[in-house]
Amino acid sequence: MDIKVNGVNREFKGDPNTPLLWVLRDHLNITSLKFGCGQGLCGACSAHVDGKLTRTCVTACDELEGRNLTTLEGLAPRLSQALKSAWIQVDVPQCGYCQTGMIMAAAALLDKNPKPSDEEITAAMNKNICRCGTYSRIRRAIHIAAKELA
Repeated sequence: MDIKVNGVNREFKGDPNTPLLWVLRDHLNITSLKFGCGQGLCGACSAHVDGKLTRTCVTACDELEGRNLTTLEGLAPRLSQALKSAWIQVDVPQCGYCQTGMIMAAAALLDKNPKPSDEEITAAMNKNICRCGTYSRIRRAIHIAAKELA
């Protein structure tokens, strides 16, 4: 089975029902996505499928046929740099475990809404769990990135 990841066709010869998270991590060596809950609830495994935020731990790889998958490594450079820079500026990460999922959720939000309000940020990010509780810093970082991208 061919899977298009970050613009590149990649081959996976395993079980088509394998969760995408494990295909990416174990077979394609893309380890930015993390295993968190295994039930699609925490967001640590988030990627974009055709631009839509997707939980890879509950998405079978056969669901990707003919679709485009983007991981943190494949985000548009300008968007990626703005988010990473803002994350560093306000010192968002503590343990860092949730950060890939948080950045992917923020990227999906800014792609659709380049100037989100606090309420819109909360609504977009509320399905991602940060065990360290850096939610207010994440919100500030998203505002900073939005201004940089404007």
